[in-house]
Amino acid sequence: MLNVAQNNGKPEKKNTVKSSDTASAMYWGESSGMQQLRMLVEKVAVTDANILITGENGTGKEMLAREIHALSGRCGQEIVSVDMGAVTESLFESELFGHMKGSFTDAHADRAGKFEAADHSTLFLDEIGNLPYHLQAKLLTAIQRRSIVRVGSNTPIPVDIRLICATNRNLPEMVAKGDFREDLLYRINTIHLEIPPLRERPENIIPLAERFITRFCKRYDKVPLQLDNSAREKLTMHPWFGNIRELEHAIEKAVIICDGAFLSASQFQLPRRNEAPETTASTLEEMEKQMIGKTLDKCDGNLSAVAAQLGITRQTLYNKMKKYRL
Repeated sequence: MLNVAQNNGKPEKKNTVKSSDTASAMYWGESSGMQQLRMLVEKVAVTDANILITGENGTGKEMLAREIHALSGRCGQEIVSVDMGAVTESLFESELFGHMKGSFTDAHADRAGKFEAADHSTLFLDEIGNLPYHLQAKLLTAIQRRSIVRVGSNTPIPVDIRLICATNRNLPEMVAKGDFREDLLYRINTIHLEIPPLRERPENIIPLAERFITRFCKRYDKVPLQLDNSAREKLTMHPWFGNIRELEHAIEKAVIICDGAFLSASQFQLPRRNEAPETTASTLEEMEKQMIGKTLDKCDGNLSAVAAQLGITRQTLYNKMKKYRL
């Protein structure tokens, strides 16, 4: 293990989170895609391999990074998280590598960067695809050398980190267009983990919703609430392009406005499909058709099992099968 050189700058903790934070515990569910992901995570978490997490906005990429850290040998230290999309170009080096007193106008004291703060721990770089091309070489150098040089200094400081990056962008496509360095992609992508969107794992929707209901009932001092059948059907059939984050937001609003013991469909103000552009509606209908078809195959045509897994009534399933000629 490498030791960080002693210095006057103290790593800031404002962007760190404790891996033991139970509120952010990863939910895996029973979908085959998530179970395969879970098995892979359990294999790679105990290593120090660099990991790239990809997935749509709201799928829980940072939550997965925290889960990996919690399962690793570095879990005794705090994970350090950096939103690369929020770091300005002018402060990039100072934020990640630190600076020395007097190195620029506002450098009133020595300051450690995020790499040093993450020494012997995990450094999570979120939205790595937003890093400008001309700054990618600086990041690559730090990763390759496992050391950093503070702004205003010439002294390398060794760091021992486990790197996890995340993005919702297509990095190989960006490489082909010349927007992302191929050598950097290879460095951060030893292991690639893809989180499937929520619409591809509909069996996760209701269990996730119930977890959020429990959380928000406690937060807003509400009696325990339950979803009625109409709410279950509406939530299950919604495409959730905002994924888990959109579902969480919808549940929070519904809990706040609910006065009874049950949450009904009318309390979920979700975008209606007929309000979307025609091309989008067509795409959503095709997704719905594919989802029902896959579930029919999985359940060997057992309509009761299909309806139960989709969280809809048998009559609703019949109507949709008739509509899509399934």
